[in-house]
Amino acid sequence: MITPRPAATATLLALAALTYSAWTLEAFLGTDLPPPHTYVSELAATNQPYSTLFRTADLLAGTLVCAAAATATLSARRIPRTARAALLLFGAATAVDSRLPLSCTPTTDPACAARETAAQVPWTHSAHTVSSTLALCGILVAMATLTRTARAGRALLALELAATAWTLAAIAALETGHDGWGVGIAQRLQVGVIAIWLGALAVTLLHTREPAERVPATHEPATREALRRADARP
Repeated sequence: MITPRPAATATLLALAALTYSAWTLEAFLGTDLPPPHTYVSELAATNQPYSTLFRTADLLAGTLVCAAAATATLSARRIPRTARAALLLFGAATAVDSRLPLSCTPTTDPACAARETAAQVPWTHSAHTVSSTLALCGILVAMATLTRTARAGRALLALELAATAWTLAAIAALETGHDGWGVGIAQRLQVGVIAIWLGALAVTLLHTREPAERVPATHEPATREALRRADARP
């Protein structure tokens, strides 16, 4: 039987994976932001019609991951301390990120891009970059630490690193006045892999039993004797 602690952590991670995938709703909501060329965070910009929806989804995702990291402290054998701390960082930074939205969409609005370059946008733009970077660092450490725990962990980590490198290169290209190199595709791959990994970790926890507690050696003879007597009863 699955013990409650891993099941609770797994459930929270599964829900986090689901809410962290809320950006996929852009395919049905008609946001007017072309996915191949825009940041995922631009969906939550304050001048966008579905800002509240996407910001709330990120807040829930971050909170759920934090809760999962907290419950995992009760199952330390399953998730190491380093990974728990990294998950907590990812969750907290994601939740904070949702409270620091962009004010406009620099990839589709030249005026917004110009104001951003001239540092004439709200401070939340810079703060958003910091919180997003912290979230990325946290999830990468967690993925690296748990490569043997999460199913397909190594493959997902490799894919995440490749997506991250692509995203950073695309952002650098944009900032130097070049084409975005598919920055939207790269970043959506990046966040998509994170959601899949969270789900894979949840599945692994659900299908892996907690190690049975060892009976202290001083109690073993008495335990064996009690079992022998129980077996001998008619």
